[in-house]
Order: sequence, then structure tokens, then C-alpha cells
Amino acid sequence: MKLAELLRKSRSYRRFREDRAIDEPTLVELVGLTRLCPAAANRQPLKYVISWQAEQNARVFDTLRWAAALEDWPGPAPGERPAGYIVILGDTQIAEQYNPDPGIVAQSMMLGAVAKGLGGCMVGSIDRPALRQALHIPERFKILLVLALGEPNETVVLDDSRSPDDVPYWRDAEGVHHVPKRPLEEILLRF
Repeated sequence: MKLAELLRKSRSYRRFREDRAIDEPTLVELVGLTRLCPAAANRQPLKYVISWQAEQNARVFDTLRWAAALEDWPGPAPGERPAGYIVILGDTQIAEQYNPDPGIVAQSMMLGAVAKGLGGCMVGSIDRPALRQALHIPERFKILLVLALGEPNETVVLDDSRSPDDVPYWRDAEGVHHVPKRPLEEILLRF
């Protein structure tokens, strides 16, 4: 797949085929991609925890908040939940500041997932104390992001008919998830 196609297919999926498992080697391979990414000052302070087993997945799921703009939607129902997770951590013994590294590695892993026919959602709305307890994460690690992964079980389309200023995203009557994108003419500034 060409990069533009990978990017078009790399959407924030929030409903998955929970019956389609993700195995440990797949998650390890996605984490392995992060070793190829640039890191601020080459400090490489990010660490990862993976989850692919049902019991642990349930503990991770319970700490996440889904799609705040869809006020009447509580999140993926049983059977639609992610098949795996990658938790991105910052090692405070290496650095105290991590930007832009989490975004770089998260997008790299998401593109790797798309190349494997998977999809995901970068979740930043996390009950961090609960996740720390659920996964026994030591205090030295700052919880930065969670990638929820699986085989998508929804259609997500890019939509030029509305502005993200009006609504960040919405679902139509058929359940299609629409994501407005600003036109190139609006984001490319010429001085």
C-alpha cells in the first residue's frame, strides 16, 4: 500500500470484530516498529505494555473513555471491543518530557496495523490510576496513550461536507462514522 492509502485507511475505529483475535507476535511486531522512529534528542524514553488476552483486555477496556462527541454512545458493546491494546509509557528515569515522541510512535504503529488489515484508536481519555493498578505499572512510568486495536467492524469515512468546527465527528442513520477534514486550501498557509 502507498502511504496516502495507508493514511486514508488509518481512522479512529471504535467498533471491532472482538472474535478476531490479535496475537502476541503481532503486537510485538507493531511495538518493534517504534525502534525505527525518530526520538527527541534520541533519548528513546518510551516503553510499552501489550495486552491480547481476554481477561487483561477487559481490565484495560474498563479504564478507557470512548468518543466524547457521541454523547449518547457509551462505547463499544460486548462483541465490538478491541482484541488488543498497546499502552505507551514514558520512562521518567530517562526523561520528563516526551513530546513529540508518543504521537510519532502511535501513528507508526497504527500505520503498521493498517498494513496488516487491522485498525485502531488512539485513546488519551484514560483513568490512569485505574490502568496503573490493573496492569501493575510501576510509578516511574507515566501513562501517555493507549492504542486500541482489532479488525474494524464499522465504516469510517472522511467527509468534506461539514467543518470540524461544527462537529468533530458524527454517525449517520446507518451507523457510518463521519470524520470532517479541513480542505487543503484552509490548512496550507502562504505568507
